[in-house]
Amino acid sequence: MYHGGGGHEGHDMPAMCSMHMLWNTQIIDTCIVFPSWHVHTHAQFVLSFAAIVLLSVLFEYLRLFQRDVDARIKERVNRGKRAASPAASGRNTPERGEDVGLLHGTRLATHRRGAAIPPHYQTLRAVLYGASVLLSSFLMLVFMTYNAYLIFAVVAGAAIGHYLFSGFVEPDCKGMTCH
Repeated sequence: MYHGGGGHEGHDMPAMCSMHMLWNTQIIDTCIVFPSWHVHTHAQFVLSFAAIVLLSVLFEYLRLFQRDVDARIKERVNRGKRAASPAASGRNTPERGEDVGLLHGTRLATHRRGAAIPPHYQTLRAVLYGASVLLSSFLMLVFMTYNAYLIFAVVAGAAIGHYLFSGFVEPDCKGMTCH
């Protein structure tokens, strides 16, 4: 495999991606996650750095968006539960969740807490979760290039995103436990 240099300058061998398993600060011939994301110039590296910062900021936004979606779903499900409560409907319903499940022909798991989420909301939550896992895994792969500049880009983007999108603390939240 040709890595450039070594007296082969007269040959038209393409520059190869340089993959390090140790901390490095290489800029030229760095490949970021894919062989097609091959950095050939300083300008490409600066653009790649900016893209990684933006991806990290996007990840922080996605986390906030997931929390907001969950809060809206919880509000709508609770609103639906209040509208369907025995006092509102005039029906007398069993108080235990197991009995309710048995009356409807389903068996509720005893380890689950809270209200069931409608399928369209559950699909939205699953898609958002999948996007979050995909983006976090991609950022982890960027981190695993061991390139100090790219690691800094991931961390800087996360810090910027956290600053922009996490400027409040929930009242029942205690410090980093709600992170």
